[in-house]
Amino acid sequence: MTQRKIFLRSDEVNEFVKKATKCDFDIDISYNRFVVDAKSILGVLGLDLRQALTVTCHGYDADFEQYLGKFAAAC
Repeated sequence: MTQRKIFLRSDEVNEFVKKATKCDFDIDISYNRFVVDAKSILGVLGLDLRQALTVTCHGYDADFEQYLGKFAAAC
C-alpha cells in the first residue's frame, strides 16, 4: 500500500478516473474523513478539489505511479 498527496483540478478528474480504472487493484482517494473509490467519477467530484488529496493504492502499477507524479503536492 502506497500513499501520495496530490492536487487535482475538476477538468482533470475524468482522465484521472480513467487511468485509475485501468489498475486491477483498489485505489482510494481521500480528504479529511471522506474516503471514496478513485474509480468513481461522482465520488472524486464530490471531494473538495481545492485541498490536497491523499491517494492510497492497494497495489502497484508503474504507469499509474508515474501518472500520479503529474499531480504531486509538495508536502
